[in-house]
Amino acid sequence: MIKVVILGSGGAVPSPARSLPSIGIRYFGEVYLFDCGEGTQRQMMIHGLSYSKVKMIFLTHLHADHFLGIAGLMQTLKMNERKEPLFIFGPPGTERCISSILMGTYPFQICIKEIDENFCLKNEKFKISAFKTSHNVRGIGYIFQENDSWNFNKEKADKLGIKGAMFRKLEREGEIAIGKKKVKLKDVTKPKRGVKLVYTGDTVPCQEVLLASKGADLLIHDGTFSDQHREDAANKMHSTVSQAAELAKKAKVKNLVLVHMSNRYKDTSSLEKEAKKIFKKSQMAFDGMEISL
Repeated sequence: MIKVVILGSGGAVPSPARSLPSIGIRYFGEVYLFDCGEGTQRQMMIHGLSYSKVKMIFLTHLHADHFLGIAGLMQTLKMNERKEPLFIFGPPGTERCISSILMGTYPFQICIKEIDENFCLKNEKFKISAFKTSHNVRGIGYIFQENDSWNFNKEKADKLGIKGAMFRKLEREGEIAIGKKKVKLKDVTKPKRGVKLVYTGDTVPCQEVLLASKGADLLIHDGTFSDQHREDAANKMHSTVSQAAELAKKAKVKNLVLVHMSNRYKDTSSLEKEAKKIFKKSQMAFDGMEISL
């Protein structure tokens, strides 16, 4: 199961109710951060994500509200004598920005890698890929895509006498012999589609975001402004909640969570109503919001 925690739902300037942008994903005991605004480490403590388990940090762009939290997090990891390497990915310029805020030396390796929209990282459980966004600085969004798998049909497996270590052998080799009969994996399983999660960072709606979001189980999208402030959104290259909802509807996503709300909105219930008029499965994020996928 994938656990998503909205660590910071605000944007640009923190408020008593909202911390700066950061999304945490916990998967098989490891934590992956997407953006790391100031105060992220404290948000992790409050909302039950272990900072010691952070394996990788992915930055969408190099505005300070999205990366300043890395400095504090690194100091805390240093004081806790972390030994495992930590990987930081971000657009061109990331190495210069992050190096400028790190203090002293660290007992663990910090691997900073500058990437673009062609980036793709794969392992045996999932892949993380990037796509181009449209903001007033160069930006990228990310897709966290769980690998497809399968569920065993217990009734069919029982009838064929498949049990214990035979399941692992069948998964590994694709078929096993039972007496004179060969049983293929597809004979006793049904495919299970991997979960797809998309995080845009700061952006106006654009074709690249639409294509990346197609069929996502969860889209976490910039929702900085109400539709009545559409001109401000255009000038600052952010999205209104209505624009994000329209994109989610076109992309046929299952759920939309809106983040990076401007501090001008003390009560976001009206923003959520705006979005829900267009796409019913819309929610305004809040700090500590958890989504299980």
